[in-house]
Amino acid sequence: MQAAQRLPAYSLFAALLAAAGLPIYIHAPKFYVDEFGVSLAALGAVLFGLRLLDVVQDPLLGRLAERTRDRRGLAVSVGCIVMATAMLALFAIPPMTSPLVWFGLSLTFVFSAFSFLTINFYAQGVIKADDLSGQGHLRLARWRESGALAGVCIASVAPVALGAVMQAPFAGFAVGFAVLTLAALWAMNPEWSTRGLAPSTGFSAVLRDPLARRLLLIAMVNAAPVAVSSTLFLFFVESRLEAPGFEGPLLLIFFLSAAVAAPFWGALAERFGPRNVLLTAMVLAIAAFALTLTLGPGDWVLFAVICVASGATLGADLTLLPAIFASRMARISPSASEGFGLWSFVSKLTLAFAAVSLLPMLETAGFQSGSTENPPEALELLTLLYAAVPCALKLIAIALLAMTDLKEA
Repeated sequence: MQAAQRLPAYSLFAALLAAAGLPIYIHAPKFYVDEFGVSLAALGAVLFGLRLLDVVQDPLLGRLAERTRDRRGLAVSVGCIVMATAMLALFAIPPMTSPLVWFGLSLTFVFSAFSFLTINFYAQGVIKADDLSGQGHLRLARWRESGALAGVCIASVAPVALGAVMQAPFAGFAVGFAVLTLAALWAMNPEWSTRGLAPSTGFSAVLRDPLARRLLLIAMVNAAPVAVSSTLFLFFVESRLEAPGFEGPLLLIFFLSAAVAAPFWGALAERFGPRNVLLTAMVLAIAAFALTLTLGPGDWVLFAVICVASGATLGADLTLLPAIFASRMARISPSASEGFGLWSFVSKLTLAFAAVSLLPMLETAGFQSGSTENPPEALELLTLLYAAVPCALKLIAIALLAMTDLKEA
């Protein structure tokens, strides 16, 4: 198979990485609350600590990816084995120590391997895009991010769906993840060549570039609304909408809408430019998500409509911003490993602040997961945090992007 015909392999590997990213933030805290009685505040503190580790780790992993780029296939294989094993420990193996400590240790290995693999994968994408005709970065992004969104869809609903057919759905999810790991490794095996790639330019080339710095800032602010909503999604559906059991279908609607819309946003970007299309999608996201502020008990049908609209706009965020950044890396840092080390860091930092700030705030207000008697002020706070905060953050991201000239990207 010719290089340009291996794009489905990028979709499959992106699905694997996506399954180890956002869905873990959705499921793992609630799993450890419900199964082991760990407090929300304690889980939030652990998640924040893991993200603080990324402050040092992600840039260093970017450097490690650069040092091992001539053996990238082997390095990626090791990373995949570590990630799959840690996922089994997180969900399928009973804690061998305190549940909170086990949670932290398992996620440390999951997230560390995830970061290393993500950096290698996106850096390889910069090389791949040069082999594609036309606007290679946007073309690759359509395949890659569509696969990622499909992975998010499946991983977000898998534990809920498996719960209908087995007694240990999260263990089943972890085993399925290990099988997906093997399939993705096999599909991407021919793609890890770095022959002819220019030497690394280090972090300095990225950090000295004004446009690269601005894109990293936009990525961080624009990821914050998704971090907030994903952290609180299950709690909002269960307690505010009073629709327990609907979490899985609603998650599927949200991410499936993003996956279906992603290729269309990419095609529009090729015609009208990524900046204009992305700004349009971001404005539409606020218009759709702001309606969530008006919802109350029983409004799950209207929320499903909101999930369709807001999910579709998410497809633009996840497709176009990485493509824009990759295009810039191709110009200023062709090896791209260090650049995507920084990209990985800013993308995940928002999830850390969401966990460490939102979950303790809810607990202080008297919110209890699964309770049917949460105080009104706790439910009002949940609504404000879930709906109003993301809209405000999105407005900041729109302002930053509107002031950014992408002609050089």
